[in-house]
Amino acid sequence: MEKEFVFKKGSVVVETNKGKVRGYAYNGVSVFKGIPYAKAKRFHAPEPLEAWEGELDATSFGYVCPLLDMPKPAGEVFVPHRYWVMDEDCLNLNIWTPSCDEKKRPVLVWFHGGGFEAGSSIEHIAYEGENMSRRGDAVVVSINHRLNVLGYFDLSAFGSEYANSGNAGMDDIIASLKWVQENIEKFGGDPKNVTVFGQSGGGAKVTTLLQMPAADGLFAKGINMSGVINDLMPKRGQSGKEIAEAVMEELGVSSVKELEKVPYAQLAAAYLKVRPTFQAQGKYSGGAPIPNEFYVGDPSDVGFRKESSNVALMVGSVFGEFFTFAPMPFDRNHMTKEEGEKVVEKVMGEKAASELLPLFEKAYPTHNPVDLTVLDSIVRVPLLDYVKERSKMNAQTYSYMFDLELPLDGGWVPWHCADIPYVFANTSFTPYTQEAGVTERIETEIFDSVMSFARTGDPNNSAIPNWPACTPDHIYTLVTSKNTRVECNYDDELMKVIPKYRPTDLRNHSEEEGQIQH
Repeated sequence: MEKEFVFKKGSVVVETNKGKVRGYAYNGVSVFKGIPYAKAKRFHAPEPLEAWEGELDATSFGYVCPLLDMPKPAGEVFVPHRYWVMDEDCLNLNIWTPSCDEKKRPVLVWFHGGGFEAGSSIEHIAYEGENMSRRGDAVVVSINHRLNVLGYFDLSAFGSEYANSGNAGMDDIIASLKWVQENIEKFGGDPKNVTVFGQSGGGAKVTTLLQMPAADGLFAKGINMSGVINDLMPKRGQSGKEIAEAVMEELGVSSVKELEKVPYAQLAAAYLKVRPTFQAQGKYSGGAPIPNEFYVGDPSDVGFRKESSNVALMVGSVFGEFFTFAPMPFDRNHMTKEEGEKVVEKVMGEKAASELLPLFEKAYPTHNPVDLTVLDSIVRVPLLDYVKERSKMNAQTYSYMFDLELPLDGGWVPWHCADIPYVFANTSFTPYTQEAGVTERIETEIFDSVMSFARTGDPNNSAIPNWPACTPDHIYTLVTSKNTRVECNYDDELMKVIPKYRPTDLRNHSEEEGQIQH
């Protein structure tokens, strides 16, 4: 079939509340890139844009938020990246839609990973929304917002104008969702059916929005992929005053007004220099949302806000997460069960092996015991509590586990970010997903579940077994693998014991074990 490309003035134009934007059409999808949704001064809340004359060119991605340091390309087979032009003027979004008509399709708004410190809306090559939009008949939006010291640096002690500087990046996200409410109908979307979804830090942003009153009513559903990372979140009562003063001293300035004007590279360097001391002392060091009058705090500390109880959630994780990034020092694919057990004893100790191996075999009977050494507990342990608490207030809470062995080096358990291409129907972009007779089926199972959830709040569809919503006593988990199935409370016992033998705090997870920022 011939793929039509339309790119000319006067075509693929939409009138937003601030002016016209011109995108392009390709292969049955209209694409708009780099649309500004707000503006902001450093450390301040986002502000509305002025209207513009004529057609704004929306055919190129906009600036992404500056990173604290230069990325070093590595692990591209696992997480293939794209890096883009950086600037503080980064409040922009991208849209893919089947048609700018009046159909009112479901809207999915993507929050990128990278914690609250790094990443961008186009960082992973599989973030592209074209296939999701076309195949799912949906409007897909991805956003950029302020990160790191620009988006999460509490300066509230220095005046009311900085009252929520510690959550400026979240205020940007809220501004983008308000833009969606005001404009997405012109792009063929339904503002009453918005699903926010994100992975890692993006999933954590979904949770953070649930805890911010200003976000109420801006979305109907949420998907949190590998983003239950409450150990990284600042606690209530902390203040950024001390670290801000340390940064100012390092830079030789005496006020926040001066700090606003320091070139970003110098600001980032000073921040990176002083931050380790505050982290080592357990003090506030920025880089994540801080509880205050605008954000009540992580649900693990304060519970879920009852005002968010109407938001359906899908929450899940990946079998290996961060542990699987480190190359395995053994050949798991030619290892007997007994040999696998001996590796566990060597790596985790005889006491751990004796207690954990029976529980692991019960939860994951098709895995070689050696896979226990790379089983995630960083996300999965707090996720179970998260789902139990959420299901107390919402009857549309669904849990999943991505446990598909991937064809690297003869077969690896999946790692953090490995599920992203399946969610976007973009497995054709990533070599590591390719396995004859498997890839297409798994992509259909995951993609159809995501789209069903986005349409109705219920992920059930003909491609998967019946997947009940969770209750506090029954955590039904869709385990996606070569033998996709639904399990109930299948790894509860294992996850209660494993923290005794392995750290579940990302801050204690060593580089040798495979920790990466994204």
